[in-house]
Amino acid sequence: MHDIKIVDYKNSYIDSIKDIREEVFIKEQKISRDIEFDGKDDEAIHVLVFFQNIALATGRMLSDGRIGRIAVLKEHRKKQIGTMIIKAFINEALKRDFKKVYLDSQKNALAFYEKLGFEISSEVFVKAGIEHITMQKVLKS
Repeated sequence: MHDIKIVDYKNSYIDSIKDIREEVFIKEQKISRDIEFDGKDDEAIHVLVFFQNIALATGRMLSDGRIGRIAVLKEHRKKQIGTMIIKAFINEALKRDFKKVYLDSQKNALAFYEKLGFEISSEVFVKAGIEHITMQKVLKS
């Protein structure tokens, strides 16, 4: 069973968060370290997913409801871990009385977010050399 934790960007969690994002975004997707580590992590809420006490996935949500930096180590993909992360953020957003959550989805992940109730709210744009589309999920009207 996976253990999902809402954490801050400090203590022992910072290394796990950095290691996962380094592997997925910098090594796999060739995103610049300056873009990936943009200085906003200290202000964000982070999720870490563990299996047998080993961190294998992460993501963050900023104080305005922007979800991002969803990263699952390659060998753990296709196991619904991304879904667990998004649901954890939605639950946290509801606790904090956010009206909506939103994210910039890589174009190839649109169907994943649509299954979770997100709707497209922008045209396609390029960020870090990858096509993205902004999507949102209204939590309260």
